[in-house]
Amino acid sequence: MDHRILEMLQENAKLTTKEIAGTLGMSITPVYERIKRLERHRIILKHVALVDRKKIGRNLIGFCNVSLNQHSKDNLLKFEQNVVKFEEVLECYHITGKFDYMIKIAVEDMEAYHKFTYYHLATLDNVGNVHTVFAMNDIKYSTAYPVQ
Repeated sequence: MDHRILEMLQENAKLTTKEIAGTLGMSITPVYERIKRLERHRIILKHVALVDRKKIGRNLIGFCNVSLNQHSKDNLLKFEQNVVKFEEVLECYHITGKFDYMIKIAVEDMEAYHKFTYYHLATLDNVGNVHTVFAMNDIKYSTAYPVQ
């Protein structure tokens, strides 16, 4: 039942407990208690609204691969603490392979990307190399995780 609740809430976080209970053939109180337990256990982290990025002027999605010059724990932590402060950064992952981090950014256009790299990424200590690729089209976009 928890899996079904998670699937429903990932599809529409505005569903009421009553609506979920009706769909699942349950009473309201057990559904409410299950949702609260999922929140307490941090399975449900937060409830959000998904925004059409193009309607707010974030037309360009970039994936920046970043290499650091030095890989001490302090340098990694310092980079991570600073990069997440930039409003253009949607996601940041510490990755394996040729680069150390992959950062997903959303900017208005190429000029905004230039400003992001020049005034933000380039100002961070220890950044050695940045290689960015841009999304030409959204083929699949989902925020929902499969729940099994």
